[in-house]
Amino acid sequence: MSAEARINERIRVPEVRLIGPSGEQVGVVRTDDARKVAYEANLDLVEVAPNAKPPVAKIMDYGKYKYEQAQKARE
Repeated sequence: MSAEARINERIRVPEVRLIGPSGEQVGVVRTDDARKVAYEANLDLVEVAPNAKPPVAKIMDYGKYKYEQAQKARE
């Protein structure tokens, strides 16, 4: 995932292939619906494969993900 990953409202495509918070494939859904599911779970919608057709987005805690990546980089 790039450092410039688009999250939440920055994802402007009409639909995404959604991966749920526990890694399960949800399928192709409208971006607004995916964002709503993420907000209800108090998580973020993060675009993980922007060049795919349709783009792949995952529901995750983006702050936690960034923190874990920073920890790995320090090791």
